[in-house]
Amino acid sequence: MQKSPLDILQKFWNYNSFKEGQEEIIQSILQKKDTIALLPTGGGKSICYQIPALLSNGICVVVSPLLALIKDQIQQLENKNIRALSFSPKMTQSDIIRTFDNLKFGKYKFLYISPERLQSALIQEKLKELPISFVAIDEAHCISEWGHDFRPSYLQIKKIREIQPNIPIVALTATATNQVLKDIAKNLEFKDFAFFKKSFYKKNLAYQFFNTEDKISRIEQILQKFQKKPIIIYTNNRIGTEKLSNYLNQRGFSTSFFHAGMSQEEKDKTFENWFKEKISTIIATNAFGMGIDKSNVRVVIHYTLPNSIENYVQEAGRAGRDLEKAFSAVLYNEEDLYQLQTKNEKNKASVTFVKEIYKKLNQFFRLAIGEIPEETFLFDLQEFCNIYNFSPSKTFNAFNYLERENIIEIDRNFNKKSTLQILVPSNYAIRYIERDTLKSHLLKVLIRNYGGLFDNFIAIDESILSKKLHLSKKVIIQYLEELQQEEILEYRQALNKAELRFLVPREDDRTINRISKTIEQQNKLKKRKIEKFVAVIEEDEICRSKQILDYFSEKSEENCGICDVCISKKNKAKKIDFQEFCKGILTYLQTNKKATSREIISHFNFGQENTIYALNILLEKKLIRLSSQNKFELIK
Repeated sequence: MQKSPLDILQKFWNYNSFKEGQEEIIQSILQKKDTIALLPTGGGKSICYQIPALLSNGICVVVSPLLALIKDQIQQLENKNIRALSFSPKMTQSDIIRTFDNLKFGKYKFLYISPERLQSALIQEKLKELPISFVAIDEAHCISEWGHDFRPSYLQIKKIREIQPNIPIVALTATATNQVLKDIAKNLEFKDFAFFKKSFYKKNLAYQFFNTEDKISRIEQILQKFQKKPIIIYTNNRIGTEKLSNYLNQRGFSTSFFHAGMSQEEKDKTFENWFKEKISTIIATNAFGMGIDKSNVRVVIHYTLPNSIENYVQEAGRAGRDLEKAFSAVLYNEEDLYQLQTKNEKNKASVTFVKEIYKKLNQFFRLAIGEIPEETFLFDLQEFCNIYNFSPSKTFNAFNYLERENIIEIDRNFNKKSTLQILVPSNYAIRYIERDTLKSHLLKVLIRNYGGLFDNFIAIDESILSKKLHLSKKVIIQYLEELQQEEILEYRQALNKAELRFLVPREDDRTINRISKTIEQQNKLKKRKIEKFVAVIEEDEICRSKQILDYFSEKSEENCGICDVCISKKNKAKKIDFQEFCKGILTYLQTNKKATSREIISHFNFGQENTIYALNILLEKKLIRLSSQNKFELIK
């Protein structure tokens, strides 16, 4: 008996019904139609291609821009006993051929691949041999030059039409304007295609923007209100995540931080603790949350401002995916708005600057005009900036242009983990451990914590070893090097560098002139997107939801009723005298000394939103504060 999409949904995902729009998209793919699907964050894009892939003969090729997202998707499929493969950055030609053999003969249903990998002549040739059911393009807005994460490599995806001309393509995205959607259809050479667009309107998500000089107090108030509920706080740098987490923990809240500088083990542990709600709040940089299936996030707080409406909607949309009431709280002040706009101008990589960077890069590696070296180079961006006195942020943006336009290729994942293999037999290692020295204790900890060390090179983490042995990381590295000198083991220490490859011959200005229009266009686009987002923040007379819908060319006659603008209008309509209300709260606290927000709400009976608003006024005027027991009290 032929299984239906609902049968597959129930079997592998344990859901009894589809979200709005999913089933129609699945049927379109099963009917072999080219398809564009716009499903805002939380709409369940992955299910839309995974279910038809499981119902179709052959392999679904999924094009995805982020290695972390690919890894996460494959892990989720493997947890369901669904077989999927991808290409790691370090694969040799032999590894790639072996992977294709596994795909042909190993009952795999998915091949995840980056758009850059798809340009490889070898991979294109091997794809001809695969029984491909269809191609799914995730984050399809990257195809458009008007998209917020444009990647030129996405423009080459249409070559798959030449490789297998009869297979359908489905393009999926969570954020795209009408201009971007038209570009997707044009660049993928869609003619007769199905188009599905789910509304960006989320009736359960309250967009609330707070102009405040005291962001910390506002965060404390929100965390107190949503005690033990899953919360994400976004900030734009690694140090900021750690500082904010440490401060809030000292104040009695349950938080942890997450950023790209952490080891994989630390990331996995932190994420699991938050996902299983052992901690309630995670403070992270903005990449956190992509592909994460946690439906009950109640609040997303932006401690620092995102760079566009697209980024904001994507991040805010990680709250309330269970359709229960949720909140997006954006905390800002006039300085934040100024910094957002001036920082973009300050770090803008102009055509002239990109030319200078490219010329110095060739000089750095002593390449001659017309030369294109075959080898790869180890590259340290900070070292490069120090030598030539360049701004790291501005230089990073210039390198992004060079990489996006396929002038250079950078593997930032190069040798991120140290690796180690024990060279002596196990009985010799045991005798060495019995010496009872610090080095022998280190060897003992290695053997206990890392399986397979006697057979292969295994990734290790010196920081974890440091904590286990209560020694500094520097001492751990020294002992590992000494054990290597004694030929007990071979230790390959991770290098804090990227691997860089030149893809075109050196032609200096001529090389950059070919991409100058793209650079100028992207710089203008970034500026325009920031201006649009700032306009939404500053417009406090029009419903936030209406403003966001309008940006995506979607009209709404009704106000949402739950954003900060709508609530403010309701309060004005009720003619609540907040000055008198605040005086009443101060008198109440003078008598009662300390009180929770719930006690104050219950006492005055002015409603939760009005009371919270009044408390915020008093916090910002520094007339009251939150105690370590999360109670409001007067500041004497």
